[in-house]
Amino acid sequence: MLRLDEVAQHYGDHPVLHDITLTVPDGQLLSVVGPSGCGKSTLLRTIAGLHPAREGTVTIDGTPVTGVPDQLAVVFQDYGRSLFPWLTVRENVALPLRGLGRAERRAEAERILERVGLDGAARRHPWQLSGGMQQRVAIARALVCRPSLLLMDEPFGSLDAQTREDLEDLLLEVHRTDGTTIVFVTHDIDESVYVGDRVVVLSPGPGSRVVRDLPVELPGKRDQITTRGLPEFVALRTEVGRAVRGA
Repeated sequence: MLRLDEVAQHYGDHPVLHDITLTVPDGQLLSVVGPSGCGKSTLLRTIAGLHPAREGTVTIDGTPVTGVPDQLAVVFQDYGRSLFPWLTVRENVALPLRGLGRAERRAEAERILERVGLDGAARRHPWQLSGGMQQRVAIARALVCRPSLLLMDEPFGSLDAQTREDLEDLLLEVHRTDGTTIVFVTHDIDESVYVGDRVVVLSPGPGSRVVRDLPVELPGKRDQITTRGLPEFVALRTEVGRAVRGA
């Protein structure tokens, strides 16, 4: 379980987050949405232990986060910079598996590449791939060590609409199969509702707070056409949109 208790974050004297209190149960996919500059990425970096909270506490399974926790993985929006162009796709994915033997690292990397639909690209280099394929590599590298907590910072924000939808569905399949706890930051209101079990809306900065905390209750297995046309989806995305805009 992930808990944030009265977390505040500053950059110098500039307040970014204020009094953030959240509980994310094991296995939940939490979407975080809010206006530009509200501190969504700062929230993820605080959870990851990259920037310790100025005030309050972050705990994972009751243990305070004082550095980057074990069994945590992060996927960033700028996937191109997170991949090493001189390494093959398989070598990039295998990087977190340094404690294993060469054959085992290779087998694990190929297992996860097949899962994200890149089994035919293992020997290619990132610069030979499309943006969507590069982001699949980044997701595969995050998943290869079987994290219990996955943080995603607008991972699909720079992709075309079709690729974005494909990766949203890949994320849902991974979540459904593995039950990984995921905190998913996005600026896209529809996306926050489509992928989330729950949507948290942050207020505009400085000193952003949680202004809405909404469960996502959509019937049946989600798909891009049917789910987005449901009255429940339309009503919830409207509610989230109003909260983001302060209406």
